[in-house]
Amino acid sequence: MAYQLDIEFKSLYELTSSLHTYICRKSHKKMLLAPDWAKEVGGSLTPEFASLLSRVEVDADWKWTYLLVYLCREGEEAEDFLAWLERKSVGDLYELMAEYGQPFPKDMGEFRSRTLSVFSQWNDQYFKRTDPAVRESLRLDAEKRKRERDAGGGFRDLAERITHGLVFEPKEGLERLVLVPQFHFQPMNVMYHFGKVTLCHYSARIYRNKPSSFPQHEYLTIRALGEQNRLKILQFLHQGPRSFSEIVRHLNISKGITHDHISKLRRGGLIRAHIEGEAVTEYSLRLNALEEFQKKLMAYIMNE
Repeated sequence: MAYQLDIEFKSLYELTSSLHTYICRKSHKKMLLAPDWAKEVGGSLTPEFASLLSRVEVDADWKWTYLLVYLCREGEEAEDFLAWLERKSVGDLYELMAEYGQPFPKDMGEFRSRTLSVFSQWNDQYFKRTDPAVRESLRLDAEKRKRERDAGGGFRDLAERITHGLVFEPKEGLERLVLVPQFHFQPMNVMYHFGKVTLCHYSARIYRNKPSSFPQHEYLTIRALGEQNRLKILQFLHQGPRSFSEIVRHLNISKGITHDHISKLRRGGLIRAHIEGEAVTEYSLRLNALEEFQKKLMAYIMNE
């Protein structure tokens, strides 16, 4: 049940990531972008387009957008994708998506029209103005990861390291894992499962501002460690992998609070999430990441 590991980048992927970041309103406070990024971007859009985006949700239909972007092989830019999608009839889209699962968007014609409109306007009003150096950095990161893959070794462990803690377990039917570096939605990953293909846009740990001697992601690790229950989770996981239910029982607190603690530990790169299909089956301790963080912290304190 081994799967193939692909690592890809094209400008269109980061356009999708930036749009995902904007419409995923509940995650704005968690992003490493400037605190007022969403507000500033919203203010630069036309009122009509801003109103349209306010009605777009990260829902089941949005998931299929990621698949379409992946399936488009006729160029790397937004204009290539738009021209490709414009040529696809509703019937073409049903046929194209059929081998990747269901349910389909409720109204494929409306889904196609909205995707064309949203991508075209987002590209014109926001993405074209973004720093091309960010996209070049993402491209270089993908090339580096390909070299690591081609050097040999297990795909499972390499994917875990690239994604900072996602363990994609082999599963019957899964043929291909596609990893895509992304900048806008850092520090989190975006993952969608389409039957035989799993797409994961991973946090590439690329910084737009001048790099400091102590990167932004390391501050997330510090904050993740600064709470008693999260330390208890790390201690519990040191005994071995545990399911979410087992962690809840161990802490004896609500599921919601436990989930929040786990999310912060994952963003800090301190625990692994073991994934089968679309489900997280258990969590385990990333002891190597904790040891590496300790080295970085000591080097920073000692000004080395």
